[in-house]
Amino acid sequence: MSTETLAELQEHKKALRERAHESRRNLENKDDLSRVIVERFVALPEYSAAKSVLFYVDVRAEVRTRFYLPTALTHGKKIVVPWCNDTGELELFWLRDMSDLAVGMYKILEPKSDLRNLPDRIVDVRELDLIMVPGVAFDADGARMGHGKGYYDKLLKHARSDCPLVALAFECQMFPMIPMQAHDIFMDKVITESAVYQGRGRQL
Repeated sequence: MSTETLAELQEHKKALRERAHESRRNLENKDDLSRVIVERFVALPEYSAAKSVLFYVDVRAEVRTRFYLPTALTHGKKIVVPWCNDTGELELFWLRDMSDLAVGMYKILEPKSDLRNLPDRIVDVRELDLIMVPGVAFDADGARMGHGKGYYDKLLKHARSDCPLVALAFECQMFPMIPMQAHDIFMDKVITESAVYQGRGRQL
């Protein structure tokens, strides 16, 4: 059990986050590596079994996912993407066609404003059978560190207990250990270009 104080923990996380960001920025062939990683995601039995799947839409240097969305839309599944509302909460949108998306004010690809609040496009997180999760740094146990805003933590705590949480990352984002707190959520799997790590998930 870690004896770090809260201040030390935050400083530790900040240092890890900075190292992960730098490694990811400097990584070459992100497009090619992303294809390998996303192909591994859709090859999972959990993906085959899922009727409703959340795909995150990549920003900055994250594992690229947007290139695969058109293919995912042909798989006969309900493809769902997140967007962030004005209060900092993630909302979920049923994506039916790539034309449903547009570049928002922060240059992030997100559902068009005239579609996102249509009742038949709003998705409850408890409907999801599989959730793809982004992150900044991970370890082989499925510990995850995000950007520190808690967007996904808030969302994932409402996901069904039988809904697998699968993170995508480049191998350079993997660390020996990510410090976790009691409220933090472990991933069921972390997929990189080199391996599929079996995480602890939400089991006690």
